[in-house]
Order: sequence, then structure tokens, then C-alpha cells
Amino acid sequence: MQSHQFMKYAFRIRTRLGVIVDNLMIHGSDEHDAQRKLRQVYHGCKIIECVCHRGGVRVPVASFGEASNLIGR
Repeated sequence: MQSHQFMKYAFRIRTRLGVIVDNLMIHGSDEHDAQRKLRQVYHGCKIIECVCHRGGVRVPVASFGEASNLIGR
């Protein structure tokens, strides 16, 4: 069985009404697949920029207690 690797693509688009949407994250097997998924949701949009995020390391979000300790210092 083949394993399919999905990449994360960050798009900056202009909707058909002229609104700019930044950092719109879409998963896809390649850029074409991610653009296809994007256009299913945002019909008639114009893609201004596309950035591929490959193998990024996710850092766990701090708990409320850890954040309040940092603020209290």
C-alpha cells in the first residue's frame, strides 16, 4: 500500500468581491491539488501568493498556567 504525503500550502488570495485573505492553509498532495481544493471554496478568486510548508516542526502551545507565569514576571 502506498503512503500519500500531504503538504501544507499557505495562500494569499483576493476573493471575487476584492477582499484579501492572508495565510489560508490548505493540505494537498501537490500545489495543483491544493489550488483545486481552494477554488472549490473560493470560486473566482485570484491567487496572489502560494507558499509550501514542508516538514515544519509543530511546537506545543503553552498552557494557561505557563503563560500567566511568564506575564507575572
